[in-house]
Amino acid sequence: MKTACAAFASVMVIAVSASAAAQDQTAPEPAPKPTPCSTEEYRQFDFWLGEWDVTPAGQDKPVAVNRISAQHGGCVVLEEYEAGGYSGMSLNFYDKTAGEWRQTWMSNQGAPLYLAGGLDETGAMVMSDEGLVDGDKINRITWTANDDGAVRQLWEQSEDDGESWKTVFDGLYTKKMED
Repeated sequence: MKTACAAFASVMVIAVSASAAAQDQTAPEPAPKPTPCSTEEYRQFDFWLGEWDVTPAGQDKPVAVNRISAQHGGCVVLEEYEAGGYSGMSLNFYDKTAGEWRQTWMSNQGAPLYLAGGLDETGAMVMSDEGLVDGDKINRITWTANDDGAVRQLWEQSEDDGESWKTVFDGLYTKKMED
């Protein structure tokens, strides 16, 4: 009887194992989980990624270096700016809940800048602090990808609720040459 029970148990183990193996072969692979920050909205500012020489409009030599990198699985665009004794950095990210891009800038001068916006109809990234902070000035910054791979950054301010604008900075970002 003991031998018959052992033989029956062995047959059952083999049958269960064969059944599980057959199920494993026919079961579809689970779909991979989507990577956070992988949709096209999160890639809208990728044209700014790279290491750049920054030349102000009207000048022929760069005055700054700006390093723009994707961080944290592509969820953050990190800016690190250096111009002589001036330096600053920004965190840029697509806010899925608000449906817009956000930037928080801070320099060694101690004055933060908070911006929000997105791509305009031409594909330029436009962000402003209008409605984000109380103040007598509105800041608007536009980043435009040029056909030659350069990026133009135009920073404007308005002191009359957007009726007129003055240029604070107009710079051309060109890919930094290897030393």
